[in-house]
Amino acid sequence: MLSAHEFATLMLIKDSADHIGDREELGTLLECQLVALERLAGGAVRPRITEDGEFLLRHLASIN
Repeated sequence: MLSAHEFATLMLIKDSADHIGDREELGTLLECQLVALERLAGGAVRPRITEDGEFLLRHLASIN
């Protein structure tokens, strides 16, 4: 089960992956395969939401 910080980090990655920085929660999201690291043309790496991560966020948004 993800913590509130991990859910928040997942939402931040979806909305602004370029500004996420190095967050401790990123490791858990990578392990759960909710986030993957994408290598950019200049050699930089940024996180991106996977299909599973998208599914989870859509599911959570539908619960009200």
